[in-house]
This record gives sequence, C-alpha cells and structure tokens, in this order.
Amino acid sequence: MDKMLGKKRYIAIFVMPALLLFLCFVVAPLVVTGIYSLFEYDGIGTMKFLGLSNYIELFTKDRYFPKALTNSLVLAGASIFIQIPLSLLLAIILARGIKGEKAFRTIYFVPVVISSMVIGQLWMKIFNSQYGLLNIIIGFFTGEKFEYSWLSTPSTAFIATVIPAVWQYIGYHMLIFYAGIKSIPTDYYEAAKIDGASNGQVSLKITLPLLTPVIKTCLLFALTGSFRAFDLIYVMTGGGPNHASEVPGTLMYSSLFRRGLYGYGSAQAFFIVIECLVFSYVISRLFKKAEENASVI
Repeated sequence: MDKMLGKKRYIAIFVMPALLLFLCFVVAPLVVTGIYSLFEYDGIGTMKFLGLSNYIELFTKDRYFPKALTNSLVLAGASIFIQIPLSLLLAIILARGIKGEKAFRTIYFVPVVISSMVIGQLWMKIFNSQYGLLNIIIGFFTGEKFEYSWLSTPSTAFIATVIPAVWQYIGYHMLIFYAGIKSIPTDYYEAAKIDGASNGQVSLKITLPLLTPVIKTCLLFALTGSFRAFDLIYVMTGGGPNHASEVPGTLMYSSLFRRGLYGYGSAQAFFIVIECLVFSYVISRLFKKAEENASVI
C-alpha cells in the first residue's frame, strides 16, 4: 500500500506543473472570457450585467456574424473534403516506399513550419492583380494580359484565402496519416497480397479501417482549426472587402481591439469555443462505432 501511495505521489508531482499551466493559461482565460461575455464592458469603465443579451445580439442584430459563421463552415468543409482526402492520399502513396520518400515527406511538411504571416504574404503576391503569378498563368493560356483583383473582389476574396489555408496544413495531416500507416503491422498487408488483393483493395479494406482513430483526430484538428481561423485571413484580406471574408475570429478581433467592446467580443470568442466543443463531440460520437470495429480487427 505504501509503495502504491508513493507511486501516486510521484505521478502527482510530475503532473502538477503541466496541470497548473493548463489551469492558468487555458481554463482561467476561458472562465474569464465566459464571465465577460455576460456583461457590457469597454475594458475601462464599470461592467453592466446583460445576461445572454450579447449572444442574442450575435444571431439577431449583428449583420456580419451570419456571413462570418457561414465562411467558417465553408472553410471547415474545404478542410474535410479537400485537405483531409489529399493528405490521406499522399500518405498512402509515400508509405508504399516510393523513391525519394523522405525528401517528399519533408517538402510537404515545409509549409506547416512557416509562419501564417509569411504564407499570407506569399499568396498575396500570387493573387496580386498586376504581377500575380495566377494572372500571369491565366494570361499565358488566354494569349492576352489578364488582370483581376482576387483579394479585393467580394465574390472571390474569401475563396482566395481558403486555398492557402487548405494548402498550408496538407503536410501536417499527411505526416499524421503517414505515421499511422507505418504503425500498422505488415502481417495484414502480406496476407492480403497472398490472397491476391490489389493496392486499392488493401487501402480500402485494411488501411482505412485501421486508420479510423487517426482519421478522427485529423478531422478534429481540421474542424477546430477552421473555426479558430484568424491570422492567415487577417493578413490577406483583414476580413474585407466589405466584410466578405470575415470569420468569427476576425470579427472577434475587431470587436475587442478596434471597437473596445470587450463584453461583446468575449461573447464572440466564447461562441468559437462552444462551437469547437460541439463539433468535437459530434465527430467523436460519429466515429465511436468505427473505432470499436477497428479495435476488433
């Protein structure tokens, strides 16, 4: 008994620093944000209790919030249906041991380690109306000079930010999938090859089912990352033109640091947290049965 208590004591000692950091820098700010969201507060004067009025205003009076919410859902959809499948496909191809596997693995991961500010500046040059690479390529195929303001036109501004947002983290998810595939015992693949299974059948019947927990993790990262998107969009468009590329993160920044609406901005921030938690729960429930089946294999 004394030995067991001693082990628990050592575990508590090692866990305590991380727990304290988590409480100070994650839980405490969330609690404070949730409290501020219930008040009318400008950061200086007195706080006036409003209850849920800030949240009600988000959906009934804020004319920009529905557009921002829609944009975040579009970005989440692009992450799920474009980013994740591309990452998985690249991981499957690389895991087969192609020539230059290590080099490609590094190249695909390079955008992940580059700052989003740098990525934003890079793609702003690509989408530039006068000397942008995209207009040059289009002009090459049309045979005449092509000029189009991708980032300053409301109909294309947000899509122009979605493309680099999806592109930047393909390598991130690819590396997670790659590690998951490499951890699958080779016995399954050898048995499938003996039975005459093709590469496609092996991927569908063995790799994907056993990768279910990894796929769930990547989906969670992609969804929560989309809902929390801010820096790349802020660099490229600032939420413009005419709020066409707003997402909840840019609206929150504007409310807090430009308009001084700390209570209302906190409500927007806390909504992002709630949104991430709700969708994380939904994804976990959807994958629960699939994970159970994968553990049986």
